[in-house]
Amino acid sequence: MGKAPGPGKIAGFTEREYTGRTENTMTPQDAFASLNRMAGIAPLRAPRFDGEDPIAPTPFRVGTAAAASLTLAASAANEIWRLRGGTQQDIGIDLRAAAASLSSFALLTLNGQHLPRASQEKPTVGFYRGACGRWIHLHGGFPHLERRTLDLLNAANTREAVAESVARWNVLALEDALAFMGQCGAVVRSDEEWRQTPQGAMLAGIAPIVLKKFADAPVLRLPDSEKPLDGVRVLDLTRVLAGPVVARTLASHGAEVLGVRSEWLANDPLFDLDTGAGKRSTFLELTKPSAVENLRSLARNAHVFVDSYRPGALGNLGITPAALAHASPGIIYVAVSCYGHQGPWSQRRGFEQMAQSATGLAAEQGIFAAERAGAKREVVPHLLPVAACDYLTGYLAAAGAAAALLRRYREGGSWLVQVSLASTAMWLHSLGTIDPARIPQSWNPAEGLDGLMQSCETKRGTLEQLGPIVRMSKTPPKWQRPPPEPGADPPQWIAA
Repeated sequence: MGKAPGPGKIAGFTEREYTGRTENTMTPQDAFASLNRMAGIAPLRAPRFDGEDPIAPTPFRVGTAAAASLTLAASAANEIWRLRGGTQQDIGIDLRAAAASLSSFALLTLNGQHLPRASQEKPTVGFYRGACGRWIHLHGGFPHLERRTLDLLNAANTREAVAESVARWNVLALEDALAFMGQCGAVVRSDEEWRQTPQGAMLAGIAPIVLKKFADAPVLRLPDSEKPLDGVRVLDLTRVLAGPVVARTLASHGAEVLGVRSEWLANDPLFDLDTGAGKRSTFLELTKPSAVENLRSLARNAHVFVDSYRPGALGNLGITPAALAHASPGIIYVAVSCYGHQGPWSQRRGFEQMAQSATGLAAEQGIFAAERAGAKREVVPHLLPVAACDYLTGYLAAAGAAAALLRRYREGGSWLVQVSLASTAMWLHSLGTIDPARIPQSWNPAEGLDGLMQSCETKRGTLEQLGPIVRMSKTPPKWQRPPPEPGADPPQWIAA
């Protein structure tokens, strides 16, 4: 299983000062152009980027990554608008706001009060050290995951009991056991160690946005409109953060979004409010054949289908890209996963914390934090101060969906868009890291957001949240409706 690291070490790293890796740094302009090429569309007009990293107390270029991915989605949507009778417009973004958007759930207030995260204090969520000296991040955040994680550990539901149990495990064996049971956990690896695993090696050759034309279909034609994606219907089968952010981003450019999930599927009310803007919501219990047929009916009239279930899960119900393309030629199928859509880890469940831990982000953030605190402090893994993998993956997927719609406009076809939290983490790492001397000691993401916070009335009261942050001079992004109550709407599209 490998030699255990000594005190003060994380596997794959020595006790060194954090110096950063700046050899492959990218400006926001460079990152935008790179993503533009990955999307396979003609070079788009470069947006204006205001500000620069570092913004948050992390060595990673989170502002650059968020700004480049959000403006690619906006620029692709703008090209669609131009084909619908619109004109060229100026597009821009502030990197400080872009970085803040990666923790937008933390900025949200309901009736003046911040809301807690459902999994925030759970003993089954967090970093724990195993008998081998290495670290693992557990994520038993939802009730069913919490129960089965405690069963595997044979532990009481306290942080002390969980720590005592994990301390008896080799964490690599625990990681495999959790995966076998369909639970969540990831060993903390270095970037180098991750790339040597079969899954990491496979993902190293895959772009953070993958677009594939998988079936023929007529070119897309939409009537002239005042909004880039007006009339585009998006079926949103996602939950938590990364998946819901995809459709929320498309909704800001005018798309009609209908969220679909089971009434009994656990979710975090905070994330529902954060990612529900611009959407409607309906319940369908997909264990029932009638509900699956209802879903197929909705898909026949959709332009975009967003799926954040584990790869292949909806396929067991006969909902596959090929089946949807047969029923709805030209469909854009957006698939969101944690570890990628092929490879030995593709069926594993995972969240933000798993992606950061497995791919080296948490290890490098931990080394940076230890160096900041003083050379004698023990190196322990840390999560980034933003939910970078979740939000960035959502932004990248939205950019991919907009690019696929644009390519359908120009060349027809049904398109598959694939993104994953792990690929996003690797892309963030590839942007290069920042000289520690330049990184701020602290950061308040709520500062500098004048004019970007917005209020609306919901069934639960007055909601204040960070609004769309991309600037578009003629079609400014806007959410047309407040976050809905889950399941509040019928399973049908709005009548034309």
